[in-house]
Amino acid sequence: MLHGFTLGALHQLVNWLLYPVVIALGLALLATLWELGIALAERRRLLSRIDSDGIATADFERYALKRLERADLLARTGPILGLMGTLIPLGPGLMTLGNGDITLLATALTVAFDTTVLGLLIGLLAYIISRVRRRWYDTVWQRLEASS
Repeated sequence: MLHGFTLGALHQLVNWLLYPVVIALGLALLATLWELGIALAERRRLLSRIDSDGIATADFERYALKRLERADLLARTGPILGLMGTLIPLGPGLMTLGNGDITLLATALTVAFDTTVLGLLIGLLAYIISRVRRRWYDTVWQRLEASS
């Protein structure tokens, strides 16, 4: 009896996670697009100003680490959330297949594939932002080191 109750409670808990995961994916997509906008603005104005103003290397290092940390976090969490969004609806979808309800299975598979693609897109964009920023920061860092 306890075994059935425990599995039922676990199943219900996992089902409740779908909506927070989808919301987190939406927020992560917005954050990634925000980071992309910041990176483009940064490239156009801020990095050239830092390079010409001669900012202290310690200040620049703190700034660069903060920016890179956010992009790296998004690059890792996007695919994780996408995988969670894939696996959560598959359980109930497979249960409906056993009951012969193909419509609910199709809906579950659609949600599963959509969250996977969205998570991978977030991870890809954030990874590109992180790598490009790293290269920009290395260039500025080398110039600051040379001018010191």
